[in-house]
Amino acid sequence: MRTVRLLTVRELSGALHLHPQTVYTWKQQGRLPFVSIAGRVRFDPEEVERFIEDRKTRPGPLPPPPKIDFPLSKYDKLYLKGGKSALNKNARRWNYGFGSIYLRKTRKGTERWCIDYHDAQGQRRRAVVKAAQNRGEALVALQGKVAEIFSGKFHQNREGRSMSFNRLADVYLEDYAKVNKKSWKTDLGHIRKSMRPIFGEMALAMISPLDIQKYIKRRLEEGVAKTTVNRGLQILKRMFNLAIDWGYAADNPVRKVRMFSEKDSLKERILTPEEESRLLDVCPDHLKPIVIMALHTGMRRGEVLALRWSAVDFDGRTIKVVKSKSGAQRLVYINDVLLGWLRRQWASGPASEFVFSNFRTRQPFVEVGKAFRRACRVAGIQGLRFHDLRHSFASRLIEAGVDIITVKELLGHSSVKITERYTHTRGELKRRAVEKLSPKIPEFLARFWHAAEKDEAGKSVSCFFSMN
Repeated sequence: MRTVRLLTVRELSGALHLHPQTVYTWKQQGRLPFVSIAGRVRFDPEEVERFIEDRKTRPGPLPPPPKIDFPLSKYDKLYLKGGKSALNKNARRWNYGFGSIYLRKTRKGTERWCIDYHDAQGQRRRAVVKAAQNRGEALVALQGKVAEIFSGKFHQNREGRSMSFNRLADVYLEDYAKVNKKSWKTDLGHIRKSMRPIFGEMALAMISPLDIQKYIKRRLEEGVAKTTVNRGLQILKRMFNLAIDWGYAADNPVRKVRMFSEKDSLKERILTPEEESRLLDVCPDHLKPIVIMALHTGMRRGEVLALRWSAVDFDGRTIKVVKSKSGAQRLVYINDVLLGWLRRQWASGPASEFVFSNFRTRQPFVEVGKAFRRACRVAGIQGLRFHDLRHSFASRLIEAGVDIITVKELLGHSSVKITERYTHTRGELKRRAVEKLSPKIPEFLARFWHAAEKDEAGKSVSCFFSMN
């Protein structure tokens, strides 16, 4: 059992440089933890120290005054800033220190009671109290809002007061990422390689926007691309948002840090028809149909490898994608090229329930990246990723005149903004688009160019144009 000398009211008031009555008031408001021994109030030094640390690291709005059942005039005398001057007939705003009440006229000329206060992050909040008929009722609403904010901030999960980043990372990975994210291993890699070495045992309350900026600088010095830094910042931001929801943190420092623009980092690698022919010629037998499937459906690599025969509808010429990135199912339509290959495979008798499987284990392929890179190297194709086959599918549809909404639905995107990143048209298509303006060149400009061509080399041409 821990033995400790408890502090009296006088001793505590002397240590905090406060009047003893203030100590009693804070005790009644629940701000100071205390024990009662034989009717006498005593304070634990460790609890007092935590109280002081909370005030240092998490400053916020002042606690609300207690709700006292006495007339509003007496309440104003105790807490209203400005005294009698704030009670004159023309007053339209009353400041109580922890928040304000004011009158506002609507467009129809009706007066409404409003409140003004600050939330737990220090952001100013203003709201109309629709049910308030007088200043007293508006004051009750203001007290309720401030009390709710203060209670959530002061009675925060005690573990969160000293929780380290390492501890939050463990909770995030086990209780959130592994449960909700298919890409949790990516999060694990970011946390293990770049976040733990920097933040480690730092308390969450001590991590500031400057620390986040130092993390960015260090990652860039390591030669990491800005897009990779953004992925790490997104994970950090999500971790802190969850920590706030779980009561482990009061603020998210990542919100105050700007991420890098990715407009100039989009990879525009489209497989040309000539490259496609060379690639298919050198692909091994197990890889060729996988590449064909990706080029003719725009399916992701994981979706292709996980495809089952039960998801293929030959009569409707569709494929039901069940395990998509977004989690939502979608239909992919089968063209003639793909339909012929699928029918031949089905007629020969599938060796497994999976469309693409290892003939020895009858299990789906886990990874084909190594075989794909080797095929690209043999075919002399540089800078092509497997995901670029999906880009090529989308770009070819755009070139064929398919509208972007249809392309969005085929790719399974939730927004057209995402689809726009995949619709990179080749330079030749853009050149042909500009050439469509050629027949519309005015006749007088054509005469000018014709005259310039007849002029001697090196001699300048001066022409005056006449529309007559």
